[in-house]
Amino acid sequence: MSKVSYLSTGRRKNAVARVTVEKGSGKLIINDKTVDEYFGGLERNKRVVLKPFEIWKGSKEYDFFVNASGGGVSGQAGAVSHALARAILSIDEASKAALRKEGLLTRDSRMVERKKPGRPKARKRFQFSKR
Repeated sequence: MSKVSYLSTGRRKNAVARVTVEKGSGKLIINDKTVDEYFGGLERNKRVVLKPFEIWKGSKEYDFFVNASGGGVSGQAGAVSHALARAILSIDEASKAALRKEGLLTRDSRMVERKKPGRPKARKRFQFSKR
């Protein structure tokens, strides 16, 4: 492991991802697993996570170690993507325009709406009975 490292954080829904970047050979490790092991057969989530690397071409020089927690699998994929984009930005400022254009630097603020009292879910209502 090299002394030079970069730290960044990404969030999506209730998931948080922390990325540590070090000089290396281009590995991406999420919670001590590869991307294929961590997301299994969920191809959409793999594409979401790897999207920052499609835009940025310097990924073979660095190792990315991710600690993802909270939320579900889909939220964690978005959080990891956000954190990777921010980490890439700290390494290479020139890639900011391309990352911004793809929307990878913007925190997706959509959250689950809270359940309201007197209702079964946030907006759903109990069946109306006229009589």
